[in-house]
Amino acid sequence: MIPDRSRFRVVLFSLLALSVLNVPVLAPAFAQTEESLTDSIGKIFRDVIGGTEDQAQPKAPPPPITDLRRELPQSRADMMQSFSPLVKATAPAVVNVYADRLVQRSMSPFAGDPFFEQFFGQRMPNRTERQSSLGSGVIIESRGIVVTNNHVIKDADDIRVALADGREFESRILLKDERFDLAILQIEGDGPFPAIEFGNTDAIEVGDLVLAIGNPFGVGQTVTSGIVSALARNRVGVSDFGFFIQTDAAINPGNSGGALIDMNGRLIGINTAIFTRSGGSNGIGFAIPANLVRAVAETAESGADVFERPYIGATFESVTPDIAEALGLQRATGALISDVADDGPAGEAGLRAGDIVLAFNGQPIEHPDALGYRLATTGVGKTATLDVLSRSGRKSYEITLQAPPADDPRARRQLGGQNPFSGAIVSNITPRIADALRLPPSVRGVIVTEVPRASLAGRYGFRPGDLIAEINGVDIASVDTLEQILAEGASFWRFEIVRGGRRIRQIIR
Repeated sequence: MIPDRSRFRVVLFSLLALSVLNVPVLAPAFAQTEESLTDSIGKIFRDVIGGTEDQAQPKAPPPPITDLRRELPQSRADMMQSFSPLVKATAPAVVNVYADRLVQRSMSPFAGDPFFEQFFGQRMPNRTERQSSLGSGVIIESRGIVVTNNHVIKDADDIRVALADGREFESRILLKDERFDLAILQIEGDGPFPAIEFGNTDAIEVGDLVLAIGNPFGVGQTVTSGIVSALARNRVGVSDFGFFIQTDAAINPGNSGGALIDMNGRLIGINTAIFTRSGGSNGIGFAIPANLVRAVAETAESGADVFERPYIGATFESVTPDIAEALGLQRATGALISDVADDGPAGEAGLRAGDIVLAFNGQPIEHPDALGYRLATTGVGKTATLDVLSRSGRKSYEITLQAPPADDPRARRQLGGQNPFSGAIVSNITPRIADALRLPPSVRGVIVTEVPRASLAGRYGFRPGDLIAEINGVDIASVDTLEQILAEGASFWRFEIVRGGRRIRQIIR
């Protein structure tokens, strides 16, 4: 009886010897399947070691691969598939956008300090510098209508558009919207120009293939591929807008304003931002949905220079897990109404503070930014159906989307005199301003709308959006009250402003 370890050595030695002598032990090898090859080797081991057929452990059959073959290339033609035809059809409509701006650089070490400038003045001349920025854009109309990001052309004095074929044209701004970070340009040149058709972003799903086309880092037109990673992303932090398409297609600085296209060659988004800690792409990019881009572009083509968002007279907050649990919701979703103007469309329809909007025209509302997106893409003058969870249960409300009430020109003035607010342009808070600044519709008071850089107000650090709440113990309810207090003068100014939800108190002597 040969010990088990000795038997194993005999088998191993025998196999090596047969291999060296080229003895066809398992012939014909090329005709055998993987299963028969295993069985033959097992038979040799059993014969040498002394095992029997009955002692062999039964083997589970291999898993079928029929289903897998449906996803794998089956021919040479399948292996040669490419995005090239799609790129050839769409890339000519993606352009480079060059924005130049002149910036005044002060040479004085006391620049911007009101105390030192009061005594020493502006002794040193300013230096003029030219700054340039580079981004991307997409031609959406053959007559030269281009869409890009507002941050690409912000404060630009000169804007040029360079096509993929090398042609370069001057362009002018038709409309820009800082809140949505979009700008619409008109090429100053003879067309027709190559253009991309709009797709429907409500039809895309997570996992869909996409291509991103732009000019990252100024190296030239570049195409990257990926999938739709998520929808309705908010709290990205690049603008007030919060309904982005997330993609893992590589997007880098310079891609801003470029195209995100689907597999039908249609524009489904404008690449806007990346999530990064190193300055490069980490596979998390964000694009503005094409449905919103189309709404802004149609406004610009109609001749308007401001994109009007529908006004419903209500402000909204996110639904917290505690609120969702208290109301019997399975998850925290929807837009919680925090304030309602009685004379606004929402108040007249019967909506009240504490109600939660769950759907808009049948589309689910994940958060307040999603509701803002649905309002913006629906447009003024349309009727919308809101599915609402209220104290009495679920209800549907019909609301007519209106334009914000027109501002009274008399409520907007530029302040003067010797006071810290001198030079600032202020206005009574109107529904239009409250909507733009996302203030509760019931808020009243005076808001700073513009602050010239060289004014006293600018030097003292006032900013657009500051709400002037109180001066020297007097509540500021209107521009008339503010001008009256400033005209009386004072040896010192003790005031309170609201900035970004925070109350700031300051004394200036």
